[in-house]
Order: sequence, then structure tokens, then C-alpha cells
Amino acid sequence: MKSLIQTDFLGYKLRSPLVLVSGVYTQTSDFLNAQNSGAGVITTKSFTYFPRQGHPAPVVAKYKEGFLNSVGLRNAGIAEAKKQIRELKSKLNIPFLISIFDTNIKNFAQLVLHLLPLEPDFIELNLSCPNVDDEFGKPLATQTDSAFEVVKTVKKIADDKIKIIAKLTPNVNDIGMVAKSCERAGADAIAAINTVGPGMLIDIKSKKPVLGNRQGGVSGPAIKPMALRCVYDIFENVSIPIIGMGGVCNTNDAIEMLMAGASLIGVGSALYLNGWKVFQEINDGILKYLSENGYGSSNDIIGLAH
Repeated sequence: MKSLIQTDFLGYKLRSPLVLVSGVYTQTSDFLNAQNSGAGVITTKSFTYFPRQGHPAPVVAKYKEGFLNSVGLRNAGIAEAKKQIRELKSKLNIPFLISIFDTNIKNFAQLVLHLLPLEPDFIELNLSCPNVDDEFGKPLATQTDSAFEVVKTVKKIADDKIKIIAKLTPNVNDIGMVAKSCERAGADAIAAINTVGPGMLIDIKSKKPVLGNRQGGVSGPAIKPMALRCVYDIFENVSIPIIGMGGVCNTNDAIEMLMAGASLIGVGSALYLNGWKVFQEINDGILKYLSENGYGSSNDIIGLAH
């Protein structure tokens, strides 16, 4: 890897502000590819307490402006997750976020208790999956009270040993207020945004929705303006760091996200569009921008749009 961008985040010295977001890839070999390609942080898929089969195929559909996905939190459950986490700790040289999902405080607490002995760098609370409403109801992050209670309970268990990151949905009237409630509850950082929607595509030949679940979360370039606005609003309301994500595909997108207020930048759909090289291309591009404009690090341009 040619270029590194020293980045400070929650007491960690990262080699890059770029984060592989949750759910794009799930295998240890893929996480190693992301590390070798220039990611500064890796995020696991969202694990649930019990195994989940997820939604019927097809679960991903590409369209001109992005993607729909309805994987439905398919995962092997916390027991298998712990095996993968141990493997990641032995093989990765960069920090990683363990993403977890549930729909009530008690189960979130149990998940965190299982993870504590593994001493993870970060735990991401997925409060915002948009394509399981039919099973679980509206995400916890759609209400300030429910988001507050989950973060408060989990943070009490994790104490200061593990950094807690709350991942929020854009499908709310005031994401800044939801983020503020998470900060008051003790969250160490905010991740925003999860996919938008849900949305739908229809196959005009079969006259049926394309996805097996009929609808799914919208990601990719089309959601970048919404993601930027959400990150901007969150930055106006909290003092904790933000991991900004949603439609970041190139250097300009990444710099926009930093200027909106993100400390780190999530990359997801761009990997399907441009391959692993996108990490290095964005790293190189950010370094060039910083050099040409007299900035010492990516931290220097965080929030400049405010």
C-alpha cells in the first residue's frame, strides 16, 4: 500500500479514515483483502443472538443509481460469531467493529456480555436495519427514547473498556436529536447512515418485485445527498465522532463526508462497483487534496462545511 493517512479516532491511531461498512463482505479472507487494500477499520456483519436464515433470494439487486438489498440479517448467531472474532483478532493488524442487532434491550445486553471477554475494539449497535420491519417492527433508532435506553444499558455493561457506536437510520424526522439522545446515553460515536428505505424494483417481464423479500434497503450513489445531510445534522448536535457512510464512491465523496462532519468514512457499495482498489484510490486522493490545500491530516478538514 503506497499511501497512509494517520487518523485519530477514540484514542486509536488509524492508518486510514476509511471503514469497510457492515454486511458488504462477511468472510475473514475478505476482511484481510480490505486491510491490504487500504481500509483503516473493518466492520463485521450484524450478528444476532440466534442464527438467522434471512430473506429468500435474490437478496441484492443493482440498478442504475445503486443497489437494493434484503439480506435480512442472515448470520450464524453469536456462538459462531465469537469464533470468527477470535480468528479476526489473530489475523488483522487494524481495529474492527463488531456489529450486533436485536430489537430489545435485554437481548442487546446479552450480546454485549458474550462479547466482553473477547475484548473487541468497538461494538456497533445496529439500531436501524430497514428491511426487517415486517418481522421486528420499526427500528429502535426511529425513537429517541428507545435509542437512549439501549445505548445506556449497553454502555453500563461495557463501561469504558469497549467503545460503543450507535448506527442510525435516515428514516426519521430529526436524526440530530436521535444522535444527541445516544450521546447522552453514553455512546462513544455515531455511525450514519444505514440504508434508506425500504425501496422496491419490479421486473416488468415477470411482473413481480425483483427481490425475494419484495423490498429492501437502498444504498449506493443515489443516497449520498441524504447521507451528507444526516451527517451534517448530527455534527450540529453532538460532540462525539461520526462515522459517515452512504454513497461514498470516490475521493470527492469522501472529502464531502469529512467536511459534513464525519471523522471516518464508510465505504460499501463502491466495492461492488470499483473493486478493492477503491480504498487506495480514495486514500491517494485525500492525501493529494490535503497536500495541495495545506492541511496536515484528514482531521483538519472535519466539519469545514459548517
